[in-house]
Amino acid sequence: MSSLLRRFARFSQSNPSKKPLMWIQMVKSKLHRVKVTQAELHYIGSITIDKRLMEAAGLMAYERVQVVNINNGERLETYVIEGEADTGIICLNGPAARKAQVGDLVIVIGYGFYTPEEAAHHHPLTVFPDDNNRLIVG
Repeated sequence: MSSLLRRFARFSQSNPSKKPLMWIQMVKSKLHRVKVTQAELHYIGSITIDKRLMEAAGLMAYERVQVVNINNGERLETYVIEGEADTGIICLNGPAARKAQVGDLVIVIGYGFYTPEEAAHHHPLTVFPDDNNRLIVG
């Protein structure tokens, strides 16, 4: 059972008034100012992200994300493909490749659904990699 369904079941059991369930979509995590290392137009689609960056930001393979290009203001939605760890790869694939050039800085944003109670205390995770898309260990 997915975590969203488990949370729904828990909420339903603890909701004696049977008020309709409301979810709020909020930023879960983001990779802030990662550099596009590749753009592959003739690929099926998506964004390939270094596995270590995915883990640090709590992103999963095939998770829906929004990509915001700092250089040109473009915004797009796609899904994540796991890239080789420790390579720093950030590759826009398929039609998304038209939205950025190698060297552009982008923000990759993952979203989650939260109950109003969870949302009131939620703080998104932001990962700030170095100029080579590597995690800063300190």
